[in-house]
Amino acid sequence: MREYFIRDGNFTPVVRGVLCVVGIAIGFIGLKYDDSLVVALVGLVIAAIGGFASRAHMLKIKPFDNSYKKARKSYEVKDDEQDKSR
Repeated sequence: MREYFIRDGNFTPVVRGVLCVVGIAIGFIGLKYDDSLVVALVGLVIAAIGGFASRAHMLKIKPFDNSYKKARKSYEVKDDEQDKSR
C-alpha cells in the first residue's frame, strides 16, 4: 500500500499533482463560495505540501526516507572504544 503514495522517499508524481490541484480547489472554494478563510487556509496548506514535495523531488531530496537511522548508527560509540578513550 505504501508504494502507491510514497516511492523512493518522496510522494509519487500522481499524489503530488493531486495534492496541488485539490489544495488549490479547496482554497478557491473557501474564498469564493463559503467566504471562510479557515477553509481557504486548509487548501493553501494542502497545496503547499504538494508543492514542497515537488520541489524536493526536483532537488532529489528524500523527506520520507529512513536514511537518518543509518547515519545515527554510524556515530554510535562501541563499548570497547569508549573504555579506551578514558
